[in-house]
Amino acid sequence: MKKGQVLEGTIEKVEFPNKGVVTVAEEGKSVIVKNGIPGQKVKFCVNKFKRGNAEGRLLEVLEKSPLETRKPVCSIFPVCGGCMYQTMSYEAQMDMKAEQVKNILNEAVNGEYLFEGVKASPKEFAYRNKMEFSFGDEYKDGPLTLGLHKKGSTYDVLTASDCKLVHDDMTKILNCVLEYFKERNVSYYKKMQHTGYLRHLLVRRAVKTGEILVALVTSGQTDDLGVTEECTTPLSEQELLAGWLSCMQALKLTGTFAGILHIRNDSLADVVQSDRTEVLYGEEYFYEELLGLRFRISTFSFFQTNSLGAEVLYDTARSYVGDTKDQVIFDLYSGTGTIAQMLAPVAKKVIGVEIVEEAVKAAGENAKLNGLTNCEFIAGDVLKMLDTISDRPDFIVLDP
Repeated sequence: MKKGQVLEGTIEKVEFPNKGVVTVAEEGKSVIVKNGIPGQKVKFCVNKFKRGNAEGRLLEVLEKSPLETRKPVCSIFPVCGGCMYQTMSYEAQMDMKAEQVKNILNEAVNGEYLFEGVKASPKEFAYRNKMEFSFGDEYKDGPLTLGLHKKGSTYDVLTASDCKLVHDDMTKILNCVLEYFKERNVSYYKKMQHTGYLRHLLVRRAVKTGEILVALVTSGQTDDLGVTEECTTPLSEQELLAGWLSCMQALKLTGTFAGILHIRNDSLADVVQSDRTEVLYGEEYFYEELLGLRFRISTFSFFQTNSLGAEVLYDTARSYVGDTKDQVIFDLYSGTGTIAQMLAPVAKKVIGVEIVEEAVKAAGENAKLNGLTNCEFIAGDVLKMLDTISDRPDFIVLDP
């Protein structure tokens, strides 16, 4: 087996993360091929060797897997890198992921654990409360696109105009934004040349409250912001953003805008971050509710992307504690303190430890918002801070 060789084989299993294992009979060796489904017969090209193990790039699916029992639900599957298993039933996906979790645990703790299985998300589709869409083009010098990267590509972007992972409000926002900037011939930021204006569109939508936070992320390169049919003079950034804001506010959505933001990002790295944030409308945060508690979520603060799935997760953790309300609980790597606050109603005291100071501050604010007086949040490295805490835990939650 050598680099560049084109081979065929059947994906026997998919290991985490998304690594299909193909045994090539004539070679007597296994190859890792990503982006496949167990049972598919595939053609692939060997593209590298890592620690002596061969890895291949998927070229073509020659035969479908018996697990593929339903049709795709969006127009850009399977080219899009956003999701790969939608032709499998949700039950089959959970079975596959359960095996992946067990294999990881077997390697980590040598089989000494109790596996309770995988719990389903209450919603299979339209569950995501956050999306980071990229501006770009589908092919070199093609028309402006806004959406998700092609599978295996860091450059080509597919317009996710009917993505089924998100609420219809997010889709309406994406399509409106794309149309607005296409009409004005506004350039997108090219990562290699570091030129252009449009970078990302960040959309967050709460499931329970319906509040929406939208942030347009651009570079500071405002020399050429496009023209319209009515005016051939290039628009100023202020005029361009004012028009975009009006476009957003005219949308008929199920939810309501909590904030509409413009974020300046001149980082050379392809990341969504803020050098400067301007609030065009509303606030820099919105509210979501989980298990009767209310959480204030800012533009970049961490929050589980599946709100209803998070409720299942947190309710399960809370059930382990019981309801005696006499236990001291440590929530290690506590982030913004969501889990700690979920456990607080059934605990004597909850202590959260988190190294990111901004997250600790947010945790304290949310606990105060929810009227929780038995939560304490400490900023610092978990391994160092444990020795400084006088309380002894009856129960420990780790979500590292």
